[in-house]
Amino acid sequence: INISALLTGLGVYDHLAQWAGGGTIIPVTGFANTLTSAAIEHRSEGYVLGVGGNMFKIAGPVITFGVFSAFVIAILKIAIQELGGI
Repeated sequence: INISALLTGLGVYDHLAQWAGGGTIIPVTGFANTLTSAAIEHRSEGYVLGVGGNMFKIAGPVITFGVFSAFVIAILKIAIQELGGI
């Protein structure tokens, strides 16, 4: 994650993605690239409102979906265990 964020900041990640193709779309590195590129794009607006406010516009729904999915799976697991299942 740190390496892909660093490569995005240095402007190398896009060239690497063109060379490697789909190999750079691994969810973890793609997520880091999304956060870093959004932060760089809005850096001129300031650190709080620019970087902090816009960094999670694209990645925010991904985080929300992940947390919600984990919650639903945990509730289902508890319900199955209480009913004498797995």
